[in-house]
Amino acid sequence: MQHMEQLSKHLVNWASILDPKTREQAEATASMPFIHPHVALMPDAHLGLGATVGSVIPTVRAIIPAAVGVDIGCGMIAVRTQFTLADLTGRDRAELRRAVEAAVPLAAGNYNRELTRSAAERVAALENTQGADAADATAGTWRLQLGSLGSGNHFIEVCADEQDRVWLFLHSGSRGVGNRIAQRHIKVARDLCARWYIELPHHDLAYLAEGTDEFWAYIRQMRWAQRFAFLNREEMMDRLAGCLSEWAGADVVEQERINCHHNYTERERHFGQDVWLSRKGAIHAREGVPGLIPGSMGTASYVVTGKGNALALNSSPHGAGRNYSRRKARATFTHDQLRKRMAGIEWRDTDAFLDEIPDAYKDIDVVMADSVDLVEVRHTLRQLVNVKGE
Repeated sequence: MQHMEQLSKHLVNWASILDPKTREQAEATASMPFIHPHVALMPDAHLGLGATVGSVIPTVRAIIPAAVGVDIGCGMIAVRTQFTLADLTGRDRAELRRAVEAAVPLAAGNYNRELTRSAAERVAALENTQGADAADATAGTWRLQLGSLGSGNHFIEVCADEQDRVWLFLHSGSRGVGNRIAQRHIKVARDLCARWYIELPHHDLAYLAEGTDEFWAYIRQMRWAQRFAFLNREEMMDRLAGCLSEWAGADVVEQERINCHHNYTERERHFGQDVWLSRKGAIHAREGVPGLIPGSMGTASYVVTGKGNALALNSSPHGAGRNYSRRKARATFTHDQLRKRMAGIEWRDTDAFLDEIPDAYKDIDVVMADSVDLVEVRHTLRQLVNVKGE
């Protein structure tokens, strides 16, 4: 059974839960003249800044910086360890949570005071990557940002799968430096479209034309930010593994590691055309490619393998997708409701995370049912420990 509906000539949809404003936003993106062959809405699609979160946007000889988003390279990383749930039984999980909170700077604006040896090696690699000069000009503190989590829906977790094997799992992106790079190029695109008298459905759909200096400057700096985000997750994962090793009394032995973006652009070929494929809140799901789809705070997450669905542009959802804005969630739900949803999970019990309550998100079971033609589920993870930044 095909879980897809054609909403217009250039818009296809896999989301069974799709509100009118989200559809309207996606239709505006799909109306741009350089879309080929269509915009694909993923099962977690919801209203976003710039473009719909959970959308896959193929463009020919143009790119929309706001469609990539401000958290360039945001994504997930997971490591399967040799431990089982039995190895953790009887130990104080609050102690592990506090160790992780001490090892990784949390929340917006919180960075490292100094670089660890592994962070310094990763920083050196980034310094030798094209685009580093622009990063220096944009945010001189970027080196200290490497290995920091951020806030919002970013998290660090210790989980167990259906076989009680212990996984380490985290979600983060390119931090403040990626945000500043994105904001700069979004403004450049808007200014250029205004200068050229280009009429747009929305100013967030301002684009850069391939062949211009501005286009290639964005590509260089975006790729640098994507690399930063990838290495940022690697650094935090190494620290998380170190915390677990010390707490468990034995070194973590990695059995598997998956690191994937869900806010990024790559050069790909679809339906006979080379395109710039922007996945905003979507992961690469070519046949056989491993991926990660988190639920929400207190619900299941999934380790998956892509099925290579051509109509979906070899993509799949990146998570549950919001049903309530952060403001509306805070006005709707209570701390007691959040506490009940987090029963059995070690977490920092505070209403600072109220806007992240699972009820503010789409039902992850519905999202995964909508994704049956896009990915195959390999493992289902349940949280044991959750760490977030306020």
